[in-house]
Amino acid sequence: MDRRPLMAVTSVTIGAPAPRDLAAFYARLLGWPVTATDPARPGMPPEDGWAQLRPPPGQEGPTLNFEYEVKFIRPVWPAADGAQNATQHLDIAVGDLDETVSWALTSGASLADYQPQDDVRVMLDPAGHPFCLFLDESMATTAPSAD
Repeated sequence: MDRRPLMAVTSVTIGAPAPRDLAAFYARLLGWPVTATDPARPGMPPEDGWAQLRPPPGQEGPTLNFEYEVKFIRPVWPAADGAQNATQHLDIAVGDLDETVSWALTSGASLADYQPQDDVRVMLDPAGHPFCLFLDESMATTAPSAD
């Protein structure tokens, strides 16, 4: 075959010990609706299941799927010998880094101990997956003048 077939990346799937709970965290963090959920399958623990988020109309972003991982091990970040290392992370552009870090903490995230850059904050979701908040000047808002 000489021609690349038509393809489109549509979503990111994240393994979790409680996917519906993790989807609820990201829905709160991002302001995106949970668009689909599946309950626990017969014979599986109550945490089993699946959930999906999509950006609201007019916003860009991938669909986020959360699926149950039977043998989920909380990842560590940064990588450490002999530990379960994170294999992916989400990058989230923000207009105000301090305000968004505060929002993420209120939403249930935690700040990673190691922060490698001044204009990026590595956060951990409730399952331990890292995600990065990075400053995007084009998203910065300015307060109206007091004239």
